[in-house]
Amino acid sequence: MTYQAHSSAIIDEGAQIGEATKIWHFSHVCGGAQIGAKCSLGQNVFVGNDVKIGNNVKIQNNVSIYDAVYLEDDVFCGPSMVFTNVFNPRSHVIRKHEYRKTLVKRGVSIGANATIVCGNTIGEYAFIGAGSVINKEVKAYALMVGVPARQIGWVCQCGVKLQFVQNKASCAECHSDYHLINEHCVPASK
Repeated sequence: MTYQAHSSAIIDEGAQIGEATKIWHFSHVCGGAQIGAKCSLGQNVFVGNDVKIGNNVKIQNNVSIYDAVYLEDDVFCGPSMVFTNVFNPRSHVIRKHEYRKTLVKRGVSIGANATIVCGNTIGEYAFIGAGSVINKEVKAYALMVGVPARQIGWVCQCGVKLQFVQNKASCAECHSDYHLINEHCVPASK
């Protein structure tokens, strides 16, 4: 089995696409893109040349992943969320040499219509609320909301908000345990 692409999708020669990945209507994958296995790219998704996407990544409709954006395994990108790659764009000034790397670590969920300003790393399993604007580094397991986004708590790997008591929490849904150590959320097994 190889990947599946709708007949309206454009896959440029050279693109590397993993096993069982599905690419839907009107999407465009550039030739330098690397996409892992079991991914889903919704309608009208654009993937640039200098983009790496891990395995099992879900990219919903109307998302553009521009050069210098890297998504690790199990990332979820909600509908119409936005990545940038130039900090101070101007139509009349060429700044392709100034692209800032954005790294989205394993298991992150980014809500619909959120914006990720380039040059930042979003820590593993962080949860970015719908419509939020990320303009700084995000800690692993952080729950971020607002414009600009601020941290309002912590989430489990399964996406449920954690309730800490004396620097310990147990997920109400999957029962995974976590500790707060030096203002960082850490699974108890680590």
